[in-house]
Amino acid sequence: MKNIFVGNLSFGATEDAVRSLFEAYGAVDRVSVVTDRETGRARGFGFVEMSVNAEAESAIAGLNGRELDGRALNVNEAKPKEDRGGNGGFRSNGGGQRQNKRW
Repeated sequence: MKNIFVGNLSFGATEDAVRSLFEAYGAVDRVSVVTDRETGRARGFGFVEMSVNAEAESAIAGLNGRELDGRALNVNEAKPKEDRGGNGGFRSNGGGQRQNKRW
């Protein structure tokens, strides 16, 4: 199973349009165009899952740089999400309160 990142999508891109591009290279298991939570509008990137690695590699090679809706796609193997520390953006010094230190 290969997870493929598809970047530089137009804001009007649909999962069906992306799926049809990739199906020319083989079976597509899943397509996800990432959307903004508030507006529901596409955010300009998405992911495609293909279970046959050779077909996925062909799709990456064939579609990287290809235009969709007037935009050149950025297509490559998706990298695993980085661990961002999991502290929700808050400093871990007792709930964000100031620590008293003596110098």
